[in-house]
Amino acid sequence: MQVPFDFDSRPALLERIQQQLIAQFGRIVRPADKRRDPVWTLVQGVIGARSKTAVSNTSTDRLLAKYGRWEPVAEVPLELLTQYPTNQTFPDLSASRLKECLSEIINRRRTVDLSHLVDMDTAEAMAWLETLPGIARKISAGVMSNSILKRKALVIDTHHRRVVQRIGLVPPKADTTRTYDILIPVLPPDWSAADVDEHHLLIKRLGQRHCRPSRPDCKSCPARGDCLTGQASGRQLS
Repeated sequence: MQVPFDFDSRPALLERIQQQLIAQFGRIVRPADKRRDPVWTLVQGVIGARSKTAVSNTSTDRLLAKYGRWEPVAEVPLELLTQYPTNQTFPDLSASRLKECLSEIINRRRTVDLSHLVDMDTAEAMAWLETLPGIARKISAGVMSNSILKRKALVIDTHHRRVVQRIGLVPPKADTTRTYDILIPVLPPDWSAADVDEHHLLIKRLGQRHCRPSRPDCKSCPARGDCLTGQASGRQLS
């Protein structure tokens, strides 16, 4: 299926949606003190695969406070490590992936260190991260965007993917990687890394409050005029 918006029109559409969401929700800017080093952000991403951000943040901080460094975490027995990804459906899976990921970084870098990413361009750094066990596009983009690296990478979570699918910016069954690859080239060219990060946070807020998985509230959605699903919903109500 082809997306209904042509390449040239999508930057303007994204900018318009951005302004609509800012008008609705206000600015959502990630504070500088919330940006952590790339390894912390990677660990939080692995732990947070099936948990709320606040929960995975707490679990990541608990691990670091307990062991002081990430190298000892890689040596923690799996049954003990499983206790840290709390309030998750599959904590054993998150713990296993974290252990494998940290161990592989040590195997390649001799220590749990991602400082080499600074010298790579964003796409190259994300590709390197995605060769690690359990690291896919959402986490690699998060490391680049959400950490102190503050790169121009777009985090695509389930909320973001659902919203842009319903708008019609990407095909209905596009996965995270395909969604990323479609959207990155059509972001407004003057957007900074902070703008891209805020875009994700705004779209996520829209997905949580209006564009929910079931029973989306299209009637009060601020982006309804630019959304194919919202427009269709309006025609059905009229």
